[in-house]
Amino acid sequence: MKSRLFHFLLLFCLSLPHVTQAKEMVYLDITSPEARKINIAVPWFVNKKQPEKLQVFGRNLAHTLSKALEFHGIISIIPGSFYGKKQNADWKAMGADFVVKGSYSQNGSNFDLELRLLDVAAGDMLMGKRYQGNHKKQNEMLFKFTDQVIKEMTGTKGIASSKIAFVSDNSKAKEIYLTDILGEEIRQVTRHRNLVVSPRFLPGGRYLTYTSYHSGNQNLYITDLNQSSTTRPLSRRTGMNLAPAWSPDGRQMILTLSKDGNPDLFLMDRKGKIIRQLTRSSGINVSPTWSPDGKQIAFVSDRSGRPQVYIMNLKTNGVQRITFQGSENAEPDWSPNGDLITYSSLVDGTYQIFTMAPRPSSNTKQITTGPDHHESPTWSPDGKQIIFSLRKGREQKIFAVLKNGNYLRQLFTIPGNQTNPRWTATTY
Repeated sequence: MKSRLFHFLLLFCLSLPHVTQAKEMVYLDITSPEARKINIAVPWFVNKKQPEKLQVFGRNLAHTLSKALEFHGIISIIPGSFYGKKQNADWKAMGADFVVKGSYSQNGSNFDLELRLLDVAAGDMLMGKRYQGNHKKQNEMLFKFTDQVIKEMTGTKGIASSKIAFVSDNSKAKEIYLTDILGEEIRQVTRHRNLVVSPRFLPGGRYLTYTSYHSGNQNLYITDLNQSSTTRPLSRRTGMNLAPAWSPDGRQMILTLSKDGNPDLFLMDRKGKIIRQLTRSSGINVSPTWSPDGKQIAFVSDRSGRPQVYIMNLKTNGVQRITFQGSENAEPDWSPNGDLITYSSLVDGTYQIFTMAPRPSSNTKQITTGPDHHESPTWSPDGKQIIFSLRKGREQKIFAVLKNGNYLRQLFTIPGNQTNPRWTATTY
């Protein structure tokens, strides 16, 4: 079965300048501008007890899976109206490359879901999965299957099971919320009834840190998203305790403190104890982001007069400035693949999203355009997408874009303004 998928993707990618080989597979590079999206049909799922009758619940399951697949930018879903929404159709005539067929059954709160990925050209099943559990976990099951389908296509596991944290003023005060990629299951994390900023996940996604002003000072807190322990402070030093960057192993963080007057970067352990000071009164030093190998950080400093992005070697404390275009460059985030840094740059009075390799001589690539402000960029767990806050007048919403600038779209349509998005790779 995998050999047939290999042949499909080989023909699919022959015109592409970059493909990645793993084992016997040739995978699709979704960031290539020449890539054609894969056409997939996802007919309504059928109730095992009444397979002949289309039901709204089966439609909803298929719709959620379709949206999760489309989210990755590689797949185009064939509308169900083209083939009557049923699982038997002339898929070749529809132009489908693959079909996902689903069946389910319910018994009280118990839910059973079977999913199959079919290769239209070969007529074979490429993958089959069965999930069982509480019916409230149905989206989690669909997201897991999505991630496996994306891995079949690209060689990299999908990101449908990931979570996104953001700040919203929906409750009048700015609090932190957590959501799935589709914005269908949203949970309020903080209830300080005051200004809360800078959510940051620890590796693994179970713990979240943030800065809250509810006590009158910018204190740093950590919370267990499993709610198995209470929220507790990590740093309550006078002044700023802001936006930690967590090391890849989650044992250390780099935090901006202003306890001595100037905002400087400090290396700290997981309990908030200072290990050593990294910068010393050379302008404002904020927004650290750790390289995936743990050897460097990128951060923002105005030591040259305006905010610019710098890289520091954590072994030597040697610092290099890497951004020179744009009047201001801020909010860097290091790609999980280690090859790029994304950041916001002030260009002609408007903040745009850029990427560049983490070295001074590298070229920059502008990802966004337009009259609105594009702020707080952060990478997806697979390093193929960037989410950010789009500010248009007083309205702020979360958008996503592929790292090549394609597939720009708003992620959620929910009340209030949403800012400061952060992505975590795993569920907890």
